[in-house]
Amino acid sequence: MDYKRHLYFSMTPESLISSMLPPEEFGHYLAVGANKRTRGQALFFEIDPNFQSDYFDLASIERRCVPHVDGQPKRSVYLSTYRVLENLPIEVFSNLYLTTYDGKVLELQPGDYPEEEPFTLHLYQELSPVPPRVASKLNPRQFMNYVTDQRNPVSFPKVVFAELILNGLAENPITGMSNNLPYQNINHLRDCLIGLYSGYEKPNKTVERFYYGDLLYRTVKNGFFLGDQDHFVYYPFPPVDQLQKLYYPWWRSALNLEFNEKK
Repeated sequence: MDYKRHLYFSMTPESLISSMLPPEEFGHYLAVGANKRTRGQALFFEIDPNFQSDYFDLASIERRCVPHVDGQPKRSVYLSTYRVLENLPIEVFSNLYLTTYDGKVLELQPGDYPEEEPFTLHLYQELSPVPPRVASKLNPRQFMNYVTDQRNPVSFPKVVFAELILNGLAENPITGMSNNLPYQNINHLRDCLIGLYSGYEKPNKTVERFYYGDLLYRTVKNGFFLGDQDHFVYYPFPPVDQLQKLYYPWWRSALNLEFNEKK
């Protein structure tokens, strides 16, 4: 049987992978493994399979990504696990896939982000190449420009991040309610936001230097962002009513497993 080869950029961990599995099957494989003996969240992009590169050994795909002797498709061939994102042109990124612990996969396509929005405070979870959690006065487009600006002391060639909910803290972190936010060390988060709200000279404050936990999908405010100084790609996250109506199996899986983790 002939299998189509796919190319994926995984953020859990950062890696470039060739596979004969289509996105939904690949996400299920990353989350639960071939024998369903492991469980773990997975986030990945599909990459243009015709992508050409002098940095990655893409020529080896034809030799290495071949069916097993029993005819089963090759599930994964790791091509690189180092400096992957910065060496992938933005133009080769396709759709984004979010996988729950038990292997349910949600596909997100690029969309349009509003050109203007009212001022509020923001909370960003960077996903690649490093995973700090950052409170900010900058909207997503401004934040993208800031963290990829090489004139700053710390910057990255490219970045992927999600915006997380703040609810009442976004408008006023001094009086806003926080009891419905599922974040650890909520008092520290409030202190960071109050600093920004009160005129802190820098636009961002780090809430957590390295966030090692899985992303709670129910905390995603509006979507995911990919880009650099010249590109800004927005992947809208469906609102709750759409998740309940159109993607209920995935949403139920995400909620059940996330709430069980807190018990």
